[in-house]
Amino acid sequence: MSAAAVPAPRREPAPARPLWVSVEGINGVGKTTAARALAACLGERCLLLDELTDRGGDTLPGRVISALAAEDDVFLRTGYPVVETLALLALKVREVERLAVLPTAPEVVIEDRGVDSVAVYQAAILSAQVPGADPADVARHVLSTVSRWRLLPDATVLLTDNREVCTRRFADRIGRTLALRDLRVIEQADILYTGLAAAEPDRYTVIDTTGRPAEAVADEVGALVQDLVKQREADHAA
Repeated sequence: MSAAAVPAPRREPAPARPLWVSVEGINGVGKTTAARALAACLGERCLLLDELTDRGGDTLPGRVISALAAEDDVFLRTGYPVVETLALLALKVREVERLAVLPTAPEVVIEDRGVDSVAVYQAAILSAQVPGADPADVARHVLSTVSRWRLLPDATVLLTDNREVCTRRFADRIGRTLALRDLRVIEQADILYTGLAAAEPDRYTVIDTTGRPAEAVADEVGALVQDLVKQREADHAA
């Protein structure tokens, strides 16, 4: 049989990758409420990834977060910000790797805080320890680093509100008074989120939650994701 007559190997179509949506925002803005309401609305077609700091128990993420929280710092500062950043990014890469081995892939992944959170908050922490460092450059470098190992979210929903209101909510929720250096991290994170959203309008959608009930915010986020799902289905059918 000639080489030209050898049939080409059969290639199975690659499975469709889930639509990956990250819900972001500073502490106290209501992102967890919106993410959970959205996941409940989407039902079985959706996989909700809780915020890393909400994962406890004897799991790898739980053990890593427990180690980072050993100093009882609000933002998991242990004095080694580069190591902290790499550990958090590794957990975010692991989420994608574990998704690949699920027996049935979800249609949509809703992520309560994604790699943007790691980039923004760790940039705020790192730049505070390095005189002259530009927090925006650090955040972009963190995102560029993790993008070698996993794709960035298809869509990032950034919830915004008055920073002082959000900070009060956050402090009440954790039952402690925030130190000045904690407030500075939140302020810098707010600035960095705004800059990322302006630089990547195709990926970011900003939703102002000021004075709005949580149900209304969740409905708007849900409508946005439903539109993304429909557009994705139309693109696949074309």
